[in-house]
Amino acid sequence: MSFYDKLKALNIELPSVSAPAAAYVMYVQTGNTVFISGHIAKKDGKPWVGQLGKNMTTEEGKEAARGVAIDLIATLQAACGGDLNHVKRIVKLMSLVNSTADYTEQHLVTNGASELFGEVFGEQGKHARSAFGVAQIPLGACVEIELIAEIA
Repeated sequence: MSFYDKLKALNIELPSVSAPAAAYVMYVQTGNTVFISGHIAKKDGKPWVGQLGKNMTTEEGKEAARGVAIDLIATLQAACGGDLNHVKRIVKLMSLVNSTADYTEQHLVTNGASELFGEVFGEQGKHARSAFGVAQIPLGACVEIELIAEIA
């Protein structure tokens, strides 16, 4: 089953790639490695504002991270010249979770993205990862995730 078949089976339609919100580009390729800039969680096309441990649950955070993963896949597709079949491996995710000082489930929030990469890319989607709690994310978003991938 192709990556596109898996996306279709999951009822996922990739969005248009977002424009950068500041002085950076959405991705950089060096050799066969693509570095995708951090993408923030969105809800109804706007930043999904919230703080885990204050006004958001872990399940809501996990849903937000899954949405970020969908946006990252769209940007990865653009980095692959429009064809995800060039993806050889999802190498690493770095997740920033807007959370209170006593919130400790950032890893569970980030599973929302990690699990989707596994569903879509199978063995090629298994990746290294880090998940951090931070005091704030641009625009008040609840989650921001960046991605490193290997492409052909």
